[in-house]
Amino acid sequence: MSLTLVNTDDTQYQDNAVEVSGKSSQWHAFLDLKLALTQRGVALKSCAHQGPLYVQKPFYPEGKDLAHLYILHPPGGLVSGDTLNFSCHQEANAHLLLTTPGAGRVYRARQDKSLQSQNNLFHVSENASLEWLPQETILYPEANTKLMTRVDLAANARFIGWEVTCFGLPASDQAFSSGQVCQTFEIRQQGQIKFREKNLINKNSFHLLSQHAGFNKQSVNALMVAGPCLDSAIKQQNTDALDKVIALLQQDCEQLNQIESHAMASVSLTGDFLLIRYLGDSSEQAKQLFLSCWQKIRPLLLNRDACIPRIWAT
Repeated sequence: MSLTLVNTDDTQYQDNAVEVSGKSSQWHAFLDLKLALTQRGVALKSCAHQGPLYVQKPFYPEGKDLAHLYILHPPGGLVSGDTLNFSCHQEANAHLLLTTPGAGRVYRARQDKSLQSQNNLFHVSENASLEWLPQETILYPEANTKLMTRVDLAANARFIGWEVTCFGLPASDQAFSSGQVCQTFEIRQQGQIKFREKNLINKNSFHLLSQHAGFNKQSVNALMVAGPCLDSAIKQQNTDALDKVIALLQQDCEQLNQIESHAMASVSLTGDFLLIRYLGDSSEQAKQLFLSCWQKIRPLLLNRDACIPRIWAT
């Protein structure tokens, strides 16, 4: 769940953000998008925003019936008191890929421990599709954050999305051993909850980060969700194809598990949704796994070959 634009110098940003005119600085920003299919293709019908949360113009590397949008957050991270609210509404038959240019950060909280929050709300109407493919989110030690992503799917709507969450700064020998994070990922289909996962890490549950039945001392926890894969509209013709895709995804996970590291990956079909999980110490490794899985899932679910966003190559 990351919204960012530039690779800012972390220390400089935090120092500059501590005080403005004698008061602690904070951003209450929102971005509200509406997209619709028109005679000229998928168009950004409206874009309302407040604060440093923007969107570039749509790109159409796959043709006018699917838009690529890049979400921009110039400060590069959340400090105490910051709130980012991002909502996106797609009308019927509007196809969209959303991504971010770089990693998002949640910096250490100030002494008042005021909340750092981000809410992503997506509404995908009938026969529309959404791909939510952000870069990783880095949680600094002593951060105090609440991160929420909710996807509402209408009939025959499709979704592919992921979250890559990095706990602490292991390269700087700074483990996430203090602070709090509450992270929720929820998918609803025609009003019914189909998938909901919530992680709460705080002073009462830090032991989960080190336990074998928890994070097993790994700093990167990542989840990819895709579906629905077996609803009535596609079940009959796609069952065999889905089985083949799952077999290929399992091969990707098994190859990663065989690498001489502590990383683990798995794939499962939960209800109508494919879940790919990664637990390890490399956000780049997690993203490469998800990219490989996305390239296999997309033709099945969206009837499209993978088209990598250009911003990822810059």
